[in-house]
Amino acid sequence: MRQSCSVVVTALAASSSAASITDVCTTSNVQAALPANGTLVGIDMIPSSVTASVVYNATTGGGMGSASTGSSATYTYCNVTVAYTHTGKGDKVVLLYAFPQPSDFQNRFYVAGGGGFSLSSSATGGLAYGAAGGATDAGYDAFSNSYDEVVLYGNGSINWDATYMFGYQALGEMTKVGKPLAQAFYGLSDTKIYTYFEGCSDGGREGMSQVQRFGEEYDGAITGAPAFRFAQQQVHHVFSSAVEEIQGYYPPPCEISKIVNATIAACDSLDGRTDGVVSRTDLCMLNFDLKSVIGESYYCAAENNTSLGFGFNKRSTARHSLKRRQAQGSTTSYQPAQNGTVSAEGVAVAQAIYDGLHNSEGERAYLSWQIASELGDASPTYSTETGSWELSIPSTGGEYVTKFIQLLDLDNLSDLNNVTYDTLVNWMDIGMVRYMDSLQTTLPDLTPFQSSGGKLLHYHGESDSSIPAASSVHYWQSVRSIMYSNLTDDAALEALQDWYQFYLIPGAGHCGTNQLQPGPYPQTNMDVMIDWVENGVKPSRLNATVSSGAFAGETQMLCQWPTRPLWQGGNSSEFDCVTDQASIDSWTYTFPAFKLPVY
Repeated sequence: MRQSCSVVVTALAASSSAASITDVCTTSNVQAALPANGTLVGIDMIPSSVTASVVYNATTGGGMGSASTGSSATYTYCNVTVAYTHTGKGDKVVLLYAFPQPSDFQNRFYVAGGGGFSLSSSATGGLAYGAAGGATDAGYDAFSNSYDEVVLYGNGSINWDATYMFGYQALGEMTKVGKPLAQAFYGLSDTKIYTYFEGCSDGGREGMSQVQRFGEEYDGAITGAPAFRFAQQQVHHVFSSAVEEIQGYYPPPCEISKIVNATIAACDSLDGRTDGVVSRTDLCMLNFDLKSVIGESYYCAAENNTSLGFGFNKRSTARHSLKRRQAQGSTTSYQPAQNGTVSAEGVAVAQAIYDGLHNSEGERAYLSWQIASELGDASPTYSTETGSWELSIPSTGGEYVTKFIQLLDLDNLSDLNNVTYDTLVNWMDIGMVRYMDSLQTTLPDLTPFQSSGGKLLHYHGESDSSIPAASSVHYWQSVRSIMYSNLTDDAALEALQDWYQFYLIPGAGHCGTNQLQPGPYPQTNMDVMIDWVENGVKPSRLNATVSSGAFAGETQMLCQWPTRPLWQGGNSSEFDCVTDQASIDSWTYTFPAFKLPVY
């Protein structure tokens, strides 16, 4: 049967350029195109599971950070499902693929990242780039379930299969199946298939997991605000609440907002231009005293407040809307009218949060959000019964502690009684060790990816209020120190920039623009990456567009780390990319609270 199917593929290959979508989008063609069992070690395809159907005039659904998400363009493609099992295991993993009609196919394969605890459920994000794409149910029905819903079989019992599949394995296997499948589907057995990953937030972590674990499979990866260093990152979502609990003060949200907005106003011009954007949070950290805000008045009207979960900044939701399963942690609460003056207690809370977690010996355990970032995790809950502000624990972090550390099937911590900063450090340490080879996603040696010609475009909103921007800086520094330890700083930088480029996005929030700071945001990352991979056009700066405020429509060519922007003065439209060692030092951290290295 396989021989007769091969004849079908050979015939299609002879006329692939003239083939129509109906010619190739058949169950028999897909079955014939499947990698033969034994060619992908550990993966046995199930040909009888194949379905294939043409979808006409459909819109696309990319992952977080994808420019194709929300586009009104329509495409015709072949919707394919197929399953495989791991050799000798008896499990079943379902894959979803979208193959563009032959006239649109540009010899590309595209993988989209998900968000929160969910892998992407859409395979269509690459259609805008002439790319086939794939998605996976990871063996735990990830099309319907988020990973945190299945991480435990019961109290004390970790679902390790789901953990490794979510951590990195499922996407890697989907790609290893999808690339040869795409070649054979179109009858292009000798044609290079360029393979790309694009994602932000956990999608960025997923992208880094692929670069770290399946580096040879990818030609280009675009990773935004990666949620790597998973244990530290998730427990960090409890940190703000712990500061308030330990200091015994729960600042009203309006007071917190006043502190943040006053900081933005004070630090705006430090980068050389007054535009409502703190493009140099490092200069703000080095030159601004948060205590200067004490005594300033604030007022906010009563409202029903909705937190979007996972620390998303206030922004337009048109492009960045998430399915509910990707935004667990979102809450709606009533907030009364608030008026008063910024207190010393409120500033002390904000300062402690910006300073980051230290243990009782004063040793640093983790970095934190940049000054001028929103402090969404610090917003307390208003009790209509007591008429006061009370502790609110973001479930983003609380659920991680209950399910991943305490191994209890609970959606959040009920309180922080007897929790100290040392407790948080211990939770981080447990999570780091327990999930070091699955979720932590911090391997700094990317040699397989680099040596196979891979290109990595890594970016992070400088005022991200969910995943600290310094988290990405620290990983970049780790890669440089591990891979180029024998080179001078200049030589290491030159070698790294040939294949791994990192950009901070001034004023940007978590995986998008930020209403508090009308700064630029990159819109053409995939175009940049395709040009780099396929045409050898290496970027030196990153194209970004201002979408709101007085400078709306302005194009900014962002500085590549470690250079920093400095406007040429006034309302200039030009800035220089400067090297400022004191600023770089302010982004550099060590974590002596842990005995193991933290990459």
